[in-house]
Amino acid sequence: MAVSEFHIPSLNLMGEGALAQAIETIQKKGFKHALIVTDAGLVAAGLVDQVTASLQQTGIQCSVFPEVHPNPTTANVEAGLALLKAGQCDLVISLGGGSPHDCAKGIALVATNGGNIRDFEGVDKSALPQLPLVAINTTAGTASEMTRFCIITDETRHIKMAIVDKHTTPILSVNDPLTMRGMPRQLTAATGMDALTHAIEAYVSIAATPITDACALKAVELIAQYLPRAVAQGDDMQAREQMAYAQFLAGMAFNNASLGYVHAMAHQLGGFYDLPHGVCNAVLLPHVQTFNSQVAAERLAQVGQAMGLAASESAQAGASACIEAIKALKDQVGIPRGLADLGAKQEDIPILAENALKDACGITNPIQATQAQIEEIFKSAW
Repeated sequence: MAVSEFHIPSLNLMGEGALAQAIETIQKKGFKHALIVTDAGLVAAGLVDQVTASLQQTGIQCSVFPEVHPNPTTANVEAGLALLKAGQCDLVISLGGGSPHDCAKGIALVATNGGNIRDFEGVDKSALPQLPLVAINTTAGTASEMTRFCIITDETRHIKMAIVDKHTTPILSVNDPLTMRGMPRQLTAATGMDALTHAIEAYVSIAATPITDACALKAVELIAQYLPRAVAQGDDMQAREQMAYAQFLAGMAFNNASLGYVHAMAHQLGGFYDLPHGVCNAVLLPHVQTFNSQVAAERLAQVGQAMGLAASESAQAGASACIEAIKALKDQVGIPRGLADLGAKQEDIPILAENALKDACGITNPIQATQAQIEEIFKSAW
């Protein structure tokens, strides 16, 4: 067997009060000037001011880059990098969900390696570790705060670049459910389904190991139990905390077993139409797993049992029941029915499929597809 790798930040703080402890930890590391990478929504919510004030009280100066796009772009990375250089920052702090985390990774990676973020598309293209990055999470879904994945939209090619690099792993991840309490219902649903996608794709991946399997199945169990609660009642702190653990477990799984065609295809929808990543994953997930059930029926049946289903008479029956359970959960939390509801156009399917087959996430899908088969999956999700 090939040697397996397991990547994770060296320190991960979780639970109520984790943010305050993170500030103390950052201070002890001796940093002088932090670039905070975030978005306008968190600025308006006052969370950026809270973090900035806490850091400044410890003697750490702050520059704030609040312009991260929901699908972070190459231009975002360049603008943030310019601010980092102007402030001579020695630390990057991402505050938010997957978008600020990914943008911050791009900034920190180019800060030490030079060149352009496009140079690092693919797997382990960097030569040097990025500038130290602390990722403070405010959503329960992407797990970008603890992974080596960085997704940046290349505006010139209208695609999402998948950068998978051990050097983009943060030195510290922070999951404090108190920062997630005000997350809107729609965002809670989308990020939660994103986490479910991470867990399932990692579990059926050809790079899965017993470690990633354990993480993935526990994540599925928690998401099935707590996502509907978190969506229905945003201040249900037990549900928020359990979803934080679930998305982190899913992150541990896919950070090391990688992903599959759901992400490879969703990246194209996001890059082409600027659509929400978690929603695209949720719409595509049951359709890709129907395709995967040709070779991964037993594994999908096990996913179904983790979702609370009884064991089926056959692997194929179990896989079918699992796929129906995914659809039911998607509907329960209010995800749009299909790609047509998101504004995608069928005439774009050939280019979407062509680009999906170039995405690094598809390498570990349990069965490799032709372009015609990817096109059919897109059509089935309409």
